[in-house]
Amino acid sequence: MRAQALTDAVAGHGEGPVWDAAAGVLRWVDMLAGDVLTLEPTGAVTRSHVGDVAAAFRPRASGGMVVAVERGFALVDADGRVGPVHEAFSDPGVRMNDGGCDPAGRFFCGSMAYDESPGRGSLFRFDPDGTVTRVLDGLTISNGIAWSPDGSRCVYVDTGTGRVDTFDYDVATATLSDRRPLVDVDPGHGMPDGLALDAEGGIWVALWQGGAVHRYTADGRLDAVVELPARQVTACAFGGPDRDRLFVTTSRLGLEDAEPGAGAVFVADVGVRGAPVPAFAG
Repeated sequence: MRAQALTDAVAGHGEGPVWDAAAGVLRWVDMLAGDVLTLEPTGAVTRSHVGDVAAAFRPRASGGMVVAVERGFALVDADGRVGPVHEAFSDPGVRMNDGGCDPAGRFFCGSMAYDESPGRGSLFRFDPDGTVTRVLDGLTISNGIAWSPDGSRCVYVDTGTGRVDTFDYDVATATLSDRRPLVDVDPGHGMPDGLALDAEGGIWVALWQGGAVHRYTADGRLDAVVELPARQVTACAFGGPDRDRLFVTTSRLGLEDAEPGAGAVFVADVGVRGAPVPAFAG
């Protein structure tokens, strides 16, 4: 399959697409610009500035969104007002990177060092009551995370490992356990980045420097490829009224020469519906 450009190259480092079902629009981040972008029904792209970094976000059940900013979490109300930051860490050499909500509406987001040095990243949980908890340490580039609809399984990427891992998950206690490799990505195909799950249990993984999104079955077998002209593919999400379109973000970070589509959002009709994406419960 081949994805088609949906927007111009509007982002420096496009990441974290989310279909906002309540609003009926696609949103994503221009991460290092600190902006959340919205593809309006007219086709125009608008921006909302939330901080020095806008790493990842999810819609809130009460309206607005929760955003992982440079070193913590902030709530944005339905009118776009950004609340105080709930700090997760203070190291200026580290920033938040990617995240998502578990089925109970808790927001998990992981970090990475600006210089990508190994082991300086962590995974954090932001609860609806405003509590921040460090969940995992010793990570390098904490990236895509998603849960099976029943909440029993969490799929996770630390890009530094070159793998897609899976955990058992206890929704009642928000406990991750029994981490184990699911997919070892061939370095020739790129590095695993953001991911999305489909309703059949498939795992769609964006490949940084790979110019593609790979679909793996629940047991880790590669069974579909979506190709893009841009090499720096960052993340993907299902959306549209029927959740049957795969939206893919890309980046032009560090590129000295123009590359077709770098920084644009792409879309592909992949013949399967996405799994529901929980909102933040706070």
